Amino acid sequence: MEETYDILIIGAGPAGLTAGLYGSRSNLKTVIIEKWAIPGGELLNTDAIEDYTGFEHVKGVQLAELMYNHAKKFGVEVRTNEEVKSVVRRDGVFEIVTEEHLKEKTNRYRALTVIITSGGTPIKLGVPGEEAFANRGVSYCAVCDGAFFNGDIITVIGGGDAAVEEANYLTRFGRKVYVVHRRDQFRAQKILQDQLMNNPKAEIIWDTVVEEVQGESVVHSLRLHNVKTGVKTDHSTQGVFIFVGFKPNTLFLEDHPEHDVGGHLITNDRMETSVPGLFAAGDVRSQLVRQITNAVGDATVAALAAEKYITHLKQ
Repeated sequence: MEETYDILIIGAGPAGLTAGLYGSRSNLKTVIIEKWAIPGGELLNTDAIEDYTGFEHVKGVQLAELMYNHAKKFGVEVRTNEEVKSVVRRDGVFEIVTEEHLKEKTNRYRALTVIITSGGTPIKLGVPGEEAFANRGVSYCAVCDGAFFNGDIITVIGGGDAAVEEANYLTRFGRKVYVVHRRDQFRAQKILQDQLMNNPKAEIIWDTVVEEVQGESVVHSLRLHNVKTGVKTDHSTQGVFIFVGFKPNTLFLEDHPEHDVGGHLITNDRMETSVPGLFAAGDVRSQLVRQITNAVGDATVAALAAEKYITHLKQ
C-alpha cells in the first residue's frame, strides 16, 4: 500500500531537517527519507563547526542532533536506513520507490511535492590514509576547516576551479600553501590561476600525484610521486584539502531536471527545478558556495514554496 504525503524530502542533512521543520509547521503531512541510520548528513563527518551563526564552536554530531530534535518537535516523520531508488512524476503526483536496508524491503510513496536535499559526495583520492585522517588533517571544505590550520603548512590537491580558488582562500591561514596537480598546467580559469601564481605564499607542485596520507594522531606528511621523473618524496604538511570533484546525489531521478555541467540541479528563486513540484536545496543545488547557512536558507524557501504550490493544487 502506498502512503501519500504532501511533502517528501530526500536526505536528512541540515537542508532536509530544515525543510522538514517548515513543512510540518505548515501542517502538511511531511516525511524525510534518509539512507543512513542517523540523521545529520555531512554534519556527522565534521568534527567541529565554528561558522554557523549562533554557535562559536559546536560538534557536527551535536548540531545534527539539535536540528533533528527541533524538526521532530513539529511532527515531521523521519525514516532512516531507507534509500530512495526512483522518483518519477505521473499525472501531477510524484511516485517514489525506496529500499529499506535492514528489512530488505521495497516501499512506495506518493507525494504532491518532493524536496531534494540529498547533498553530494566529494570525490576521494582513494589512497591509503585518506579516510583514516579525515577530520584529522584531511578536509574537503576550505571554508569549513581552513581556520583550524592557521600558521600551518597546507597542501591542496587538484587543478580545477575549486582547487585553485580554495588554495587562494587558504593562503589567509597557512604560512605556506602548496598545490599538488597531476598535470603540468591547471584546468582552472585563467584569472584564478593568475591570482594563485602571484601569491607569494603559494607554490605549485606539478606532474605529481598523492600516493599516501601519512601521520600518527594527525597528518604530518604526504607521500608524493612525480609521474614524469618517477621520483617519490615525503612532503611535510599539517592540512590536506582535496578538491578533485564533487558528485551530486541525484541518480534516483527518472525525470531529468535542468542541471549544470557538474550535475547540480538548477532552480529558480523558489528553489523549484524545471520539473513542477520538484524542489532542491543545499549541496545538490547549483550555486556558488556550499555551507550549512545557505543549505538551511535554501530549505526554508523550498518548504514554504512547496506549501504555496500545494495550496494552489488544492484550490
